[in-house]
Amino acid sequence: QVQLVDFGGGLVQAGGSLRLSCAASGRRFSMYAMAWFRQPPGKEREIVAAINWSGDSTYYPDSTKERFTVSRDNSKNAVYLQMNNLKPDDTGVYFCAADGRIYQATLFRDRDDYSWWGEGTQVTVSS
Repeated sequence: QVQLVDFGGGLVQAGGSLRLSCAASGRRFSMYAMAWFRQPPGKEREIVAAINWSGDSTYYPDSTKERFTVSRDNSKNAVYLQMNNLKPDDTGVYFCAADGRIYQATLFRDRDDYSWWGEGTQVTVSS
């Protein structure tokens, strides 16, 4: 079991940057792929980035590619999301999530593939 605490959200103007962090408990953190999802107001939760257990493979949908960067530090049980050139459409609650299967080679994109979730942190981008 992994417990996740995500933080770092806030209010930023369009074109600005934010860095989200996710602190994890549990000895097996380094074995799990991690992802960041967001839920815009009135919409479904969607993936914005994923990273494999070792940190050498990542996934981004077209909406965040080249603007967002996911990274992890297994020695600190942490995963990060650097968000640059933010747009009003990036507004939403951001969640970190852990894939409960160890050493997965595939980076899954559906919320149902992730077992553990943080509480979420609000990101608001003003125009």
